Amino acid sequence: MKQELPPECLLRSAYKDDIWAIRKLVLSAKLDPTQLHWSQFWVIECHQKIVACGQLRSFDTAQELGSLVVAPAWRDRGLGSYLVTHLIAQATQPLYLECVGSKLAEYYTRFGFVPISWQALPQSLKLKFGISQLAAKLVPFLSVTIMQYQDK
Repeated sequence: MKQELPPECLLRSAYKDDIWAIRKLVLSAKLDPTQLHWSQFWVIECHQKIVACGQLRSFDTAQELGSLVVAPAWRDRGLGSYLVTHLIAQATQPLYLECVGSKLAEYYTRFGFVPISWQALPQSLKLKFGISQLAAKLVPFLSVTIMQYQDK
């Protein structure tokens, strides 16, 4: 299924000046606001306003798809799917993500991500993802899923 952007929108790599709009989106979604590096982001801009963003973070032997957010007024238009598909295509190393909640894990499954255990992670991601695994153990209702992209 080929996704298309609405005609008033464009996908582009982020500029340095976009960092405040990116931070605002990330904070509005209650995502981790640390490790936001504008140079690793792609954004979707509609009517000259950033309405979606996603980051492809690089580690030694892997990459992480993270900080994926679509502004509430722009949801259900395929922007998130378009961005995920683009970030997958940009990945040059094994690709991983972590998400909170079973609904998000279901969402990423349709792109080819499969749940994996913390033990199956490459060493370069174990510390980073281990922190959220610990948080999930301390807060029982917090469901954190680690996923790896598998080519379809």
